Amino acid sequence: MADETDPVSGEATKLTRTKQLWAEEGRFLTGRIARPEADRLPPGQHLVRNWPVLDLGLQPEVSHERWRLKVFGAVEKPTTWDWPGFRALPQRQSMSDIHCVTTWSRYDNRWNGVSTRDLIAAVRPRPEARFVALASYDGYTTNLPLEDFAAEDAIVAHSWEGRPLTAEHGGPVRLVVPHLYFWKSAKWLREIAFMHDDQPGFWEIRGYHERGDPWREQRYLDEP
Repeated sequence: MADETDPVSGEATKLTRTKQLWAEEGRFLTGRIARPEADRLPPGQHLVRNWPVLDLGLQPEVSHERWRLKVFGAVEKPTTWDWPGFRALPQRQSMSDIHCVTTWSRYDNRWNGVSTRDLIAAVRPRPEARFVALASYDGYTTNLPLEDFAAEDAIVAHSWEGRPLTAEHGGPVRLVVPHLYFWKSAKWLREIAFMHDDQPGFWEIRGYHERGDPWREQRYLDEP
């Protein structure tokens, strides 16, 4: 999800306030429900060929040497990967669509990275783990149920279309969870916390849905 907010003070900018107003008004909602197995384009979405750039107004430049991914919380093996350690994990390829809550979708994106299932196997969540909370190098946060994070095609990606992810699209590493709106796929990924209780993130506390299923049009909270 995109917007501008001072990542230090947390003060909302005009764009943040505008998109929060969208949630209050129910902007873009069609009231339709689609089935992903039958309708490739979710309700209220339109196709684009480019890849729009969306962020909080800050695109952190994180070098491979400085980048770390900390995974902790309700896990048996808390781990912090540096770049060589992350690239030593099993590497996967996947292809999936992007669906942004701002109504654009882009088909057939090719990703390379580490499957979230392989990451989960490495840290071994404890039985009480039910959610993950994600934090990014720009101060962004979001949350996911563990079963969504562990989806078959979810990937912690370092490359798109055969090339390293650029900073504007979340490089060096971002999450990709294709079956949810793309604000759930945190860019510039820095931390993953496995948790028993849910912890709403940046957009979730501003009126956006806790889960974000595009085919059910879960753009906003039922009661903003």
